[in-house]
Amino acid sequence: MALRYSRRAIGACASLLCPLTANASALATSYTDHWLGYSVLGLFAVAYVMVMLEEVTHMRKSKPVMLAAGLIWALIAAVYAAHGDSPSMTDAVRHHLLDFAEIFLFLLVAMTYINTLEEHRVFDALRAWLVNRHFGYRTLFWCTGILAFFISAVADNLTTALVLCAVVTALGRDNPRFVALGCINLVVAANAGGAFSPFGDITTLMVWQKGVLDFWVFFKLFIPSLVSFTVPAFFMHFAIPSGAPARTHQAIAVRPGGRGIILLFALTITLTVMGHNFWRLPPVFGMMLGLACLQIYSYLLRMKSTRAQTTTSDVVEFDIFRKIA
Repeated sequence: MALRYSRRAIGACASLLCPLTANASALATSYTDHWLGYSVLGLFAVAYVMVMLEEVTHMRKSKPVMLAAGLIWALIAAVYAAHGDSPSMTDAVRHHLLDFAEIFLFLLVAMTYINTLEEHRVFDALRAWLVNRHFGYRTLFWCTGILAFFISAVADNLTTALVLCAVVTALGRDNPRFVALGCINLVVAANAGGAFSPFGDITTLMVWQKGVLDFWVFFKLFIPSLVSFTVPAFFMHFAIPSGAPARTHQAIAVRPGGRGIILLFALTITLTVMGHNFWRLPPVFGMMLGLACLQIYSYLLRMKSTRAQTTTSDVVEFDIFRKIA
């Protein structure tokens, strides 16, 4: 799961690459038409070409992006020092570093919660529940799509699509057509659902965290997002096979503490929104408070398991720091 979030983390890192355009007001002089500006754009372009070639070079995308960021800031520092305006450059660096740190810590908490829910078999239990309902392919098509639409508003659209695609693959292992259309539907639904919530994607998170839009303003996009999901799904519906998967029975239970973690995640999101809307605290503070609650809860789970002297299969072998890593 950690590898899945490399794209999200590097998206946040990319904010360090555009100091001249993203925060021009922090610099005393604009160098847009200066050789410095063209050099920055050139380094930016090269870094993203290397990102796109990751599958060919097998080099993690974080390496060229961070190298380009360092070179860009070094060039800016040299030019501003030559003009005797180093304080402006220093302020700009600190401004961007603060923005990056807030996004990074926010995503760190979200990743930890999602990894913890997966480790406690919450998503596996959801898949088993759908399998045991014996729904037809068309009903499953809509059920998984609706779940993706709403879950992506909280759990990030990439994670939602990956988790539910595994569900669709398990449900339609004997029907490739259903799997193909079902996964297309999930990608559309997850991206549409992630647009009407600050938690749905790193782009909406950056807009909200920057204070450009209020939390509730995003929900004005609910109807357009719903239309973006339902219209393609409506046309794909007629291409879905009319049969049903073979009847099976899967018994997958959520591990001890899983439901408590779901409640803690909901509480964390609530605290984050309330703190930002009513007390003007940056969203990262609410998320870090939620991470602390998860850490304490994991400690209580381990202590309870140790005292109860349960069997090996029931012991909660859960290390929160391993999940954070």
